[in-house]
Amino acid sequence: MTTKQKIFADEYLVDLNATRAYKAAYPCVKKDTVAATNGGRLLRNAEVKKYIDGCLEEMHSKRTADAQEVMEYLSSVLRGESQAEEIVVEGIGEGCSEARAIKKAPSEKDRLKAAELLGKRYSLFKDKLELDADMELNISIDYGGDDTE
Repeated sequence: MTTKQKIFADEYLVDLNATRAYKAAYPCVKKDTVAATNGGRLLRNAEVKKYIDGCLEEMHSKRTADAQEVMEYLSSVLRGESQAEEIVVEGIGEGCSEARAIKKAPSEKDRLKAAELLGKRYSLFKDKLELDADMELNISIDYGGDDTE
């Protein structure tokens, strides 16, 4: 991959705009139509595509919570281990007040919601009855006639 292609790919990763990225990598190009066409062509280049896909995958894995992380968070809320910071204003006399941050355990409503979400995940609540059966249907039609006539 060339230096200009790498600049294009890095600029493309900023906002996923190929036209802007191409103009940043190739400042001599002034027309948007030329930049859009060539930017699209660069996105189809195998090396550039591989580089961009790798960077996007890395960004995705760093920023996105996985299922395990979500389950651990919901479990900590359910158990009351998770604490949120809340700002409290207290009067200190003579019309003055003071704000301070306190740690607050999850409310009963929050814990119940976490329990509900975990219960749904593990299928603890069944609203519908699931039936599974193997059945065979045979239909015989008798017209009452004899085939020996």
